[in-house]
Amino acid sequence: MLIRLVALAALFGFLFGFDEGVIAGALPFITKLFGITAAGEGMVTSAVPLGAVAGAVLAAIWADALGRRMVLIICSLLFGIGALASGLASGEVVLVVARLLLGIAIGASALAAPMFLAELAPARQRGAVVSAFQLMITIGILVSYLIDMMLEPLGAWRWMLALGAVPAIVTLGGIWFAPESPRWLVMRGRNEEAEAVIAAVQPGLGRDAAAGMVRDIAAAQAAAPKSPDWSGFLSARMRPIASFAIIAFLLQQVSGINAVIYYAPTILGHAGFDGASTQLAATVGIGIVNVLMTVVAMFIVDRLGRRPLFIIGFLGAAASLAVIAMTMNSGDPEMAPVALVGLFVYIAFFAVSLGPLPWIYMSELFPLSMRSRGMAMASVANWGCNFLVVFLFPVVVAEAGAAVTFAIFCGFCVLGAVYAWARAPETKGASLEDLEKRGLAATA
Repeated sequence: MLIRLVALAALFGFLFGFDEGVIAGALPFITKLFGITAAGEGMVTSAVPLGAVAGAVLAAIWADALGRRMVLIICSLLFGIGALASGLASGEVVLVVARLLLGIAIGASALAAPMFLAELAPARQRGAVVSAFQLMITIGILVSYLIDMMLEPLGAWRWMLALGAVPAIVTLGGIWFAPESPRWLVMRGRNEEAEAVIAAVQPGLGRDAAAGMVRDIAAAQAAAPKSPDWSGFLSARMRPIASFAIIAFLLQQVSGINAVIYYAPTILGHAGFDGASTQLAATVGIGIVNVLMTVVAMFIVDRLGRRPLFIIGFLGAAASLAVIAMTMNSGDPEMAPVALVGLFVYIAFFAVSLGPLPWIYMSELFPLSMRSRGMAMASVANWGCNFLVVFLFPVVVAEAGAAVTFAIFCGFCVLGAVYAWARAPETKGASLEDLEKRGLAATA
């Protein structure tokens, strides 16, 4: 049951990654066909993170009111509609609106799916289980790059975008028959249903142990504020948690990852690779590294721990971005392979650390009564910064050059390493209820 639910919830990560990555191959055709300017290119690309801001806010309301499962059902529908509308778009405006719908689905599912996974998973496996969502994001990105590469000779950009409807239908069928999160069931007073779900997901526990877990969840819920509102995040207990979750995502985004994901072929062109086919082939290589290193993250996040991994990730990303910036600044086409290796190393450090850890942290640190709102705040910060980075990237590159742009990303990663050293907590192995009792200070 646990494996089936992890695979199902992680499929939303696949949709997330596919709809983010597929625009990389379609964008050159769209720009030429619709005569899109640099700012328009930024808008078409950044419509997804812009819509995700709204999706995160809506999911914060829906996740508690309707349940985690119902949010994911709605997301499946939006993924399918948005993909088909993108493929059928008759102009720039229609394409932006369709990608805004996809963004809403991504923002909502990126909040609800990790929450769903974290609330189902045993404590000792929670980091790996939530990382499965990040793994499927990387697989979705890789598959989108492969499809782009296969369809590029045909110029079939509409098929590139519309194929996202296929996994959306699969996830809709799967989540329709899935159980609800046991912790949400306890919030609604449906304790017997919660026991049944826990017993099914962790059959080795037995029904008595499952009942004990439900009592622990209910006790934690009873001890929480009865009607928490947004002002609760300003309390001495919640302020460090909220600020850490938000800053972790801001630093993740200003590391430059989504500029690389959305504009990989363009970046490779600046690095010295000529020809769309060559650029897409190298882009696929980036996708493969992304997937493989996310698998590594799943194996080590619950062994090495969150804090050391976060620090190492920022340091490695900073070093590789410095190499990329220097090779681009040289202007020597023979340095293109060095820039590509730098991109591979950057993606490796991101995938093993900076990619999954903010999602894991935000699903662990917030107490149950404030989890959906807290995760929504962190998600809004994530997607808002994502939008700015993706929208501004082509503009900044046009004005200042690719080398300066990557040097800026490098500087933010150095800042991230300092922040992670000073503030990153360790949460491995603890139950969500234990973390709720201990607070952020005790986990550092």
